[in-house]
Amino acid sequence: MGKRKRKQFQHGHMATVSSVEADSGGTFVTPQGQEMPAGLEKYWRQRYNFFWRFDEGIAIDEEGWYSVTPEAIAEDTAERVAQLHNQRKPPGRKQQRATDFGRICIVEAFCGVGGNAIKFAEWCEHVIAIDIDPGRLEMARHNAEIYGVADRIEFVLGDFYQLAPMLKADVVFMSPPWGGPEYLGADVFNLDTMPFHSAQEWLDRARMVSKNIVYFMPKNCDPVQLADLYPGAPCEIELNYTNGFLKAVTAYYNDVALSDEGRCKSADRRVYRRPASRK
Repeated sequence: MGKRKRKQFQHGHMATVSSVEADSGGTFVTPQGQEMPAGLEKYWRQRYNFFWRFDEGIAIDEEGWYSVTPEAIAEDTAERVAQLHNQRKPPGRKQQRATDFGRICIVEAFCGVGGNAIKFAEWCEHVIAIDIDPGRLEMARHNAEIYGVADRIEFVLGDFYQLAPMLKADVVFMSPPWGGPEYLGADVFNLDTMPFHSAQEWLDRARMVSKNIVYFMPKNCDPVQLADLYPGAPCEIELNYTNGFLKAVTAYYNDVALSDEGRCKSADRRVYRRPASRK
């Protein structure tokens, strides 16, 4: 599977078909002959939820299938972040429409194959997309070119934890490694036992870059625990639904927790809010 996938990526094309055939050897095979692990079939069937332009040659690897954000949720997050530009209008100046382009610089700390970075680039002026995996970073660049936004994304190969002290931006978006699909087996996701660093350590690192942080986390997180990662800051927790199913939890801290007025909603959302006054 690996060699076939790399060849397809080099030619800017992934197999895109309307049905799959089960294979008895723990894989499934598309009619065009693309062989994939059987565990990815449910993700492949949702491919248009992740990238509506999938058939135009989207590149994605096995980890990308597990970790990419559904496009409706990524769009909703990007639109909200862009509203920071509206909040910063000088007094007396006409307010922009909620759908206006935001002159915002955002760091995406773990860009993967580019699902969120693409949407941020559609809504914001400049995106710094970081990933530690060179192959995945190239996939993100390739996918951004398909969407026509690669010119607004600065792709950086490196470890966000190490790079954070050298970065400055208006917003940081983070979705650190969750530990693979196994996280779903826990009743409540443990913020202290994430791979590499705890949720608190990741957030403290992001605060070196900006006070405005967006944290995309597993759906079985405790919203109160998420809010308490940033004491004293206003916080809003979104429970993100697509097609009626809970997919993830997004925490917004500081100004991005207050940037929700007047925008259209592209994903189903349920909200938990904590005001700044709580310590």
